[in-house]
Amino acid sequence: MTRKTVRIAMNGVTGRMGHRQHLVRSILALRDQGGLDLGDGTVLWPEPVLVGRRADALKALAERYGLAHWSTDLDAVLADPTVDLYFDAQVTSAREEALARAVAAGKHVYTEKPTATGFGAALGLARLAHTAGVGHGVVQDKLFLPGLLKLKRLVDGGFFGRILSVRGEFGYWVFEGDWQSAQRPSWNYRAEDGGGIVVDMFPHWEYVLHELFGRVTSVQALTATHVPRRWDERGRPYDATADDAAYGIFELEGGAVAQINSSWTVRVDRDELVEFQVDGTEGSAVAGLRNCRVQHRASTPRPVWNPDLPADCSFRGQWQEVPDNAEFGNGFKAQWELFLRHVYAGAPYRYDLLAGARGVQLAELGLRSSAEGRRLAVPEVSL
Repeated sequence: MTRKTVRIAMNGVTGRMGHRQHLVRSILALRDQGGLDLGDGTVLWPEPVLVGRRADALKALAERYGLAHWSTDLDAVLADPTVDLYFDAQVTSAREEALARAVAAGKHVYTEKPTATGFGAALGLARLAHTAGVGHGVVQDKLFLPGLLKLKRLVDGGFFGRILSVRGEFGYWVFEGDWQSAQRPSWNYRAEDGGGIVVDMFPHWEYVLHELFGRVTSVQALTATHVPRRWDERGRPYDATADDAAYGIFELEGGAVAQINSSWTVRVDRDELVEFQVDGTEGSAVAGLRNCRVQHRASTPRPVWNPDLPADCSFRGQWQEVPDNAEFGNGFKAQWELFLRHVYAGAPYRYDLLAGARGVQLAELGLRSSAEGRRLAVPEVSL
């Protein structure tokens, strides 16, 4: 067995997502399991090089996990020929330039989304990486949730018959920050800093719909800033200039219609923070982060509308749980493994920067749809 060290520049890992999901639960988890076995006698050993702006935070993180390498000089890291791959989990406004510099330096790139602040720039990055011949991938973590993996199993098995509609509910109440600290960073609520729930969540909905049900062909959205005043990490009040809720209708190739509500101003009365209900001619399913329930055509009860009498049954009790039938690991780690196999073993991979550009396109069109008050077509994207 041959061990191949892969040095990965990880930019933005002092943030919540970059730290917990990408550094700890993905890259360090791969090291804990002894590396990634490619199946050809080679084991990849990921060696993170932490990159960021705050030296004290990087040093503390490196010491905490016993890592030898960190830097505040991105150019120097990209110029290092021993660094193979660049990963970006920065704020969106800083991502496009850093990714372009990494591609220009000949590095493979893997990134959080959105890949850029505008569709033109996102498509330009995809074309840049394609021309440079480097490996490129975009995090599409929702596809690897146990609930959506079960849902995908149902779709692939023909459980639904003809799929008619998809209804999604996502969100939770994010504290304003005055008397309870907010669960999300304040820049999320400032449009001038790249914030907003459409920019954050519509790229997710694009790949979930695209991969499970079909390409999005049109979008009609209404956005809102329901909470116009919030308090930042230092307790200072500020005006929220970005949307904190979005109500979207998406037409899909093949005729199905998806409705997805996204909100940071909703109190949760669901089993999970995100749920999708899929209805088809032969059956329906409700999938969340981990669980999935189904109701087949043959076992669908006969509801009768009668507002004069209380309901005499539990509607949720009429659904059947889909069994796990598999071990579900961390979704971020699973996608890191796929990307590394793609770059170093030539495995097929479709979650690339072009897919990332589709997500930015949908977000951009969603915001425009809301501003103009009309439904907009979503053109196909190509290199």
